[in-house]
Amino acid sequence: MAFLDAEGSSHRSSGQQAVRGQGSRRGSPDSTLLALSFSEHAEWQPLLTRIGVSAETALRIAVHARVNGTDFQSELLASGVVDATAFSRAMAQEVGLAFVDYVDPERLIMRAKDCIALLRSRGKQNPVKYEDANGISFLIAPERIRIGQFRELLARYPGARARLKMTSRGALRRAALARARPRLVRRAALGLFEAYPEFSARIVANAWQGAAWGAAIAGLLAAATLVPDLVPGLLHGILSLFFFACICIRFAALPTAAPPQPESLEPAVASELPVYTVLVALYDEAGMVPGLIAALERIVWPKSKLEIKLVCEADDHATLSVIRACALPPYMEVIETPQGGPRTKPKALAYALPVTSGDFVVLFDAEDHPHPYQLLQAWQRFRTAGEEVVCLQAPLEISNRDNSFLSRMFFFEYAALFRGLLPWLARRHLVLPLGGTSNHFRRQALQLLGGWDPHNVTEDADLGLRLARFGYRAETIWCPTLEDAPEEFRVWLPQRTRWFKGWMQTWLVHMRNPARLGRDLGFGSFLVAQTLFAGMIVSATAHPFLLTSAAETLWDLAVGNPLSILQSVLLPIDVVNIAGAYLSFLLLGRRTLRKHERKGLWKVVLFTPVYWMMISLAAWRSLWQLWLRPHHWEKTAHRRAVSPTGADA
Repeated sequence: MAFLDAEGSSHRSSGQQAVRGQGSRRGSPDSTLLALSFSEHAEWQPLLTRIGVSAETALRIAVHARVNGTDFQSELLASGVVDATAFSRAMAQEVGLAFVDYVDPERLIMRAKDCIALLRSRGKQNPVKYEDANGISFLIAPERIRIGQFRELLARYPGARARLKMTSRGALRRAALARARPRLVRRAALGLFEAYPEFSARIVANAWQGAAWGAAIAGLLAAATLVPDLVPGLLHGILSLFFFACICIRFAALPTAAPPQPESLEPAVASELPVYTVLVALYDEAGMVPGLIAALERIVWPKSKLEIKLVCEADDHATLSVIRACALPPYMEVIETPQGGPRTKPKALAYALPVTSGDFVVLFDAEDHPHPYQLLQAWQRFRTAGEEVVCLQAPLEISNRDNSFLSRMFFFEYAALFRGLLPWLARRHLVLPLGGTSNHFRRQALQLLGGWDPHNVTEDADLGLRLARFGYRAETIWCPTLEDAPEEFRVWLPQRTRWFKGWMQTWLVHMRNPARLGRDLGFGSFLVAQTLFAGMIVSATAHPFLLTSAAETLWDLAVGNPLSILQSVLLPIDVVNIAGAYLSFLLLGRRTLRKHERKGLWKVVLFTPVYWMMISLAAWRSLWQLWLRPHHWEKTAHRRAVSPTGADA
């Protein structure tokens, strides 16, 4: 699958050297590096002979460890040359320790918070107290151990052999995760609410918001009774104002909108790269798993510094069965999310984050195929950007744009958003509503923000607004993520309904104190937030009424019926709003398309009114759901496109 067209071909060839090591030339280690690597792995030779690793393979792994700035053991296990359990068992035999295959979580003598700390660590691990049939012993999983020093330690303290036992890192992690599960579930479900209750969507609207809405509705009903001619015009004017605000922001982004231009990536020194965490939340995605794993394996990053967590619901047996049937590489791990709290993607992410160790975190979805160099570009941007930039949004590209009317409209909509509007907002340091995937975070800032809100069904938009309120910024990068758009209305409608419901949740949460929101964001970002959240919701729900109003007035003109003063005032407003909305949408999207992507643009023009009426239906449906099922996550059924036509994007 090609990610770059002819315009980016030169970058593709240079990308082969995107990650290089110090002390090497043209990817080949020099003699000094070989000598150092050989001396470091020599102490492992008896153990390597025991598990059948050749001297040539061992030397290659030792070179990788030197180049990547890691240790021999980490590189050996990350390479997949040996099984981690077999390696641990062989090490136990080599140093003369008993080996424990299965670690019973109930026998671990550890507090839940210590279990979480163990799961998060990647360095040398302290022995863990464990109760077995012979009393209290100490478990150790071989991680970054210098085997020669370990032998010397055991020789110096021979009595330690009786109480020290070895197990595999995987067995110890599974036991610690099981032991920490209740604490992790509580933190995932209630962590944000307990840390920052004012930012949690657990309560959709607070008391004064409910009173304000009740008073507004009562006032409108009273006004409709006392001055019936005033209310329609007043409502129409308010709706038109929000509608016009959405038009203005699209036209404002128009001058700088352009097709994506690949940027050159500087060669990265592998030893300087940090640990990067990839989180993928999965639910009912059995059919997507093989393609997802293949896409994640193409990520260019030292595997010893990459951890990929496939986060699945514990009762999603179909997806878990497919994952278990796949030969996962050593740097991939399955985290099963137990029931407790809302069943949402952000809750699953919040459950998994505390047991990861990366300095940077990125999210992908089940259908995603990220550009292989996306992590590299994100890391390089983080290095050059100020500390206030804590999030980077990669563009989402639709791979099945020609498969149906809906997928083509979706592609056009995404192009306008990710190539036009979001880069314009980022360049002006304005609040950035994040997309639901391909968000890269500085881990420390993400934790400071409280992480994801498990009760918000568009956790991305909420987090983008929250990080701006904390004084941070988000920017965009160009390396894309390919994904499929819905091809059928029955798939599209639940997804778009969830989006609108989440935007409503986000607006209500952050408007609990409008004055404070204005102070936190500043005037410009405050206006943008009102436009992108309240404006998009109001314009979507108002669109059918403005269209109907304009059509009725034009009909009256056509048949010669006299117009009322109100009709005469509202007609030009409606015409400007509707024409401006369609025109701004089409112009912004067109400016972001490559030449070959403009083929069939007439179909987008023709179907835009129909598509916008569908969006209105989803918006009204989301209002109903917000009232009845505010935290319900409507699952989007994904299906891999047979022949992705957008693969060159």
